[in-house]
Amino acid sequence: MSVRRPLYGWLVADAISLVGTRVSMIAIPWFVLTTTGSPTRTGLVALAEMLPMVLLKVLGGPLIDRLGARRVAIACDVASVVAVGAIPLLHEADLLSFPALLAIVAAAGALRGPGDAAKHALVPALAATAGVPMERATGLSSTVERTATLLGAAAAAALVSVVGAANALLVDAASFGLSALVLAWATVALRPDPAAEEERDTAPYLVRLREGWDFLRRDPVLLGIAVMVALTNLLDVAWATVLMPVWAKEYDVGAAGLGTVFAIFAGASALGSVCAAAWAVRLPRYWVYLVAFLLAGAPRFAVFSYDSPLWLVGAVVVVGGFASGFLNPVLGAVIFERIPDRLVGRVSSLTTAMCFALMPFGGLLGGALVSWHGLSVAMLAIGSAYLVVTMLPAVDPRWRDMDRRPDREPVPVE
Repeated sequence: MSVRRPLYGWLVADAISLVGTRVSMIAIPWFVLTTTGSPTRTGLVALAEMLPMVLLKVLGGPLIDRLGARRVAIACDVASVVAVGAIPLLHEADLLSFPALLAIVAAAGALRGPGDAAKHALVPALAATAGVPMERATGLSSTVERTATLLGAAAAAALVSVVGAANALLVDAASFGLSALVLAWATVALRPDPAAEEERDTAPYLVRLREGWDFLRRDPVLLGIAVMVALTNLLDVAWATVLMPVWAKEYDVGAAGLGTVFAIFAGASALGSVCAAAWAVRLPRYWVYLVAFLLAGAPRFAVFSYDSPLWLVGAVVVVGGFASGFLNPVLGAVIFERIPDRLVGRVSSLTTAMCFALMPFGGLLGGALVSWHGLSVAMLAIGSAYLVVTMLPAVDPRWRDMDRRPDREPVPVE
């Protein structure tokens, strides 16, 4: 068996699952909006999915370390087939009330939280088994994620148009099942032996949960990354879900123009992630972080705050997207290399949960700023906040510890 089969199989499984998830991110809101006609109910459904997802990311960490990341990832994918598939099936049978929809979506979010966290927690073992640097593994993962975002959005638009939003969710349900099969097949080599099972931490659940939090809060770089990404995710959601649609309407570029901007950004970002997978291991992480955020952050808010020429918009989107592709591989490598193996599940789950925690409020922030002060002021205000948040490490010497790498590189398995 190829030593890299687990890594490549995991990437394929993740790609399948992510494409399906991106389909549901468009299909579910559209389904709710078209069946209820209520933007308020559409927002409630989004909230019903997001809150359990974030909460279970936090609470699921000790279980991932206790049961094994592979086992949790596969189990959550299998259960997600039932949860997501229930929506179109109950709708077709005319049995899907709005409270039932909220409950099903909440269950799907509760499964996605620990499921995504468990897949994320597999990265150190996959990199070690394949004998590749951590930046290579995180770079390939970021490439898959950004490419899946691009393909999933296109697939969602086509499916919703052809078969309807409810039936499009069947594709998401099927993607979870196929992802589980591929992951189970590809990662057989990562199954723990009975001796390893007996050596797992058997401390009480709350003790293990607290141990993960204590480790995170005592590491200034890990905690700083989690807080910084939480704030930038909040600002990015405000930009993508409110500010950019308002820009598209005010400057009469329409949905097609908005979709083109996002597609170009995602495509350039995927290309940046490919380059990061190849080169990031030889680059200074601290300076990559600063330069990438300088290019990917404030300029795009500035260029969309006024009626900028198309060539300038295109240049900023391409350069910013490419630079953003370097961020997740570098930050992901830093995170995983600082966490002891026995704490990977709970600490990485806590970290990603913190990163997601403020995202539900991004739309509220963007809407409030646009309503109070108009698009230009809102763009500049959020862009200024983005610049401050991402550049604080430039004046905090502790962040230079990002460049510290482990003493030993992964050794290929024969």
